Amino acid sequence: MHEMAVTESILKIVLNHAEMNKAEKVITIYLQIGGLSDLEGEWLQRYFDYLSKGTIAGGAKLKIERTPVMVKCGTCPGAYEVRPEQTGNLACPDCGGNNGTLLSGREYTVKTMEVQ
Repeated sequence: MHEMAVTESILKIVLNHAEMNKAEKVITIYLQIGGLSDLEGEWLQRYFDYLSKGTIAGGAKLKIERTPVMVKCGTCPGAYEVRPEQTGNLACPDCGGNNGTLLSGREYTVKTMEVQ
């Protein structure tokens, strides 16, 4: 049920930016969500619909782009992409080092909004 808390945060961000830009209506919200995030688009939309009722964001559609999981090697200067199911083995494809640091994959970002 953590989608509810995340959705509340998204709505606050959207309403704040809409107000700052004097928008009358929010039509679409473009989100970037990391490949390791277990946030489900369908539930985010349901919670958003519920929470945004009666606001200028009511009825807005969420468009979700999943961003790749990126790891920075701790041994060499390399950075590389891994599939979510590979996170148990983060060996660098360049040097074989196994002490990588997660660069991206858990984030969620409000990228842009379409407003009237």
